[in-house]
Amino acid sequence: MNDFTNLPKLELHLHLEGAAPPAFIRGLAQRKGVDLSGIFDEQGAYKYKGFVDFLRVYEAACTVLTTPQDFHDLTLAVLEQSAAHGVIYSEAFLSPDFCGGGDLLAWRDYMAAIQTAAQTAESQMGVTLRGCITCIRHFGPEQAGIIARCAQETAGDFITGFGIAGDENSGELADFIYSFDAAREAGLGLTAHAGEWRGPDEVRAALKHLRVSRIGHGVRAIDDPALVDHLAETGTVLEVCPGSNVVLGVYPDLRAHPVGKLRAAGVAITVSTDDPPFFHTDMSAEYAGLHRAFGWEQPEFDALAQTGLLAAFCDDSTRARLAKRLEPA
Repeated sequence: MNDFTNLPKLELHLHLEGAAPPAFIRGLAQRKGVDLSGIFDEQGAYKYKGFVDFLRVYEAACTVLTTPQDFHDLTLAVLEQSAAHGVIYSEAFLSPDFCGGGDLLAWRDYMAAIQTAAQTAESQMGVTLRGCITCIRHFGPEQAGIIARCAQETAGDFITGFGIAGDENSGELADFIYSFDAAREAGLGLTAHAGEWRGPDEVRAALKHLRVSRIGHGVRAIDDPALVDHLAETGTVLEVCPGSNVVLGVYPDLRAHPVGKLRAAGVAITVSTDDPPFFHTDMSAEYAGLHRAFGWEQPEFDALAQTGLLAAFCDDSTRARLAKRLEPA
């Protein structure tokens, strides 16, 4: 098979702001009189060198996302792209830090705008969105506590998860126990970016201190066979983003990526795009890359969808509805 566009897909690791098409951000910047020319290359794509610079460009792009209407329009633009590549369910990392600076009242307004756009996209494009509130690691534990309160106060049918992203080399995951305990008490599903840049011990720290059911990336677990066995035995799900890992230099190319070895070892994996325009990817391209690198075919991709279905932070009625859409025609 060569065309993966129409395969139904579930994507569990997508940063809403990081999925903003460059043209969308440029348009906002022009309308608001903000000069962001330095973050784009001559072709109009995002321009950065390495992970830390990627974070800088990411946060610079976010500076023009200043109103609930901006996030409404962004959500529609992102979900249009997702739906075009067969995504039927998406979980987006949403950062109240970028939506009102962590102010709860402001966050409610932003969230309402995002949710309204999600409802429009579901009715018009057939893609379901749920939100995973995400604190930013390099903003520190105190700010994470503020974001956790936003998560607690708005947990429900739309906000279903809580996580941590940002610079993995900043601080220690044990410093964020309070925030994750607060989110857990609110009934939110828990995930953490870990094991992308730091090694297997970082994955262990996420499991021990934050008690998450999913790990964002987690690919460095492959360096510790005992940890790989533990992940397989416990059913911990890895939100693997192969294209992102290759572009950022975690692995030199897709064939060197451990996603195939992890799956062969019995680890539950899903595949996502992370920040697709930054990494010149989409869900169809991710599937095509796995097909070329590892020979994956329909059975492997069906398994990805089923793993995503079971791991999704959604209610049972949504899960049942999605399961019907995954049934063979």
